[in-house]
Amino acid sequence: MRDEETGSWWQQVSGQAIAGPLKGKQLRSVFCDEVSFGVWKREQPNGRVLKPDPSVAVKDYVPSDWDQRMTKVPVNIGDKLDRSMPPRTQIVGITIGNSDKAYPLELLVKQSPVIDDIGGVPIVIIVGKDRKSVRAYERVVDDRKLEFFGKNDAPEFVLVDAETGTEWDFAGKGITGQLQGKELKKVAILNDYWFDWKIYHPKTAVYDLGK
Repeated sequence: MRDEETGSWWQQVSGQAIAGPLKGKQLRSVFCDEVSFGVWKREQPNGRVLKPDPSVAVKDYVPSDWDQRMTKVPVNIGDKLDRSMPPRTQIVGITIGNSDKAYPLELLVKQSPVIDDIGGVPIVIIVGKDRKSVRAYERVVDDRKLEFFGKNDAPEFVLVDAETGTEWDFAGKGITGQLQGKELKKVAILNDYWFDWKIYHPKTAVYDLGK
């Protein structure tokens, strides 16, 4: 990214200025939520949607099969390439404190919800019914660490904690039970390709379904 005021260039994953007058400066991270439009619309029925720019041809927008196309594009980063996974494996990356961890999206879809700890913080990672939208939360409420399982027969996403039987929706809100009205604390995630995440998080751990 290039800012118009100083002409500095910023790395989009780290938010650090890598060239120009502001080299070495750091942008402050802002929480963002990348979910399918269907999930967002259900949660934000009165939300506004950015219209396409009429001055830009439709063909110039990202096609719907962009992800599939990108899997065929070669990655050339020399000896920095970590071949423990195909470079364009889609992962969900999480950083808490000084600890980084990558979760292959395919494994998350198979196992959701995923119970884990990163940097000493208990978390739960969940995948929506659309099998695309992913969110993560701290799984501590009122100083109580919770264990979760999914209620797979529900028409919409429902998470249940084993300790109180409270049901939680995809937005991390308690909707029935003892903890109704409580909210799980959001954890920032980054949807990324494995090769890109590994470059900027060289000491990252990797989630393994078998462990």
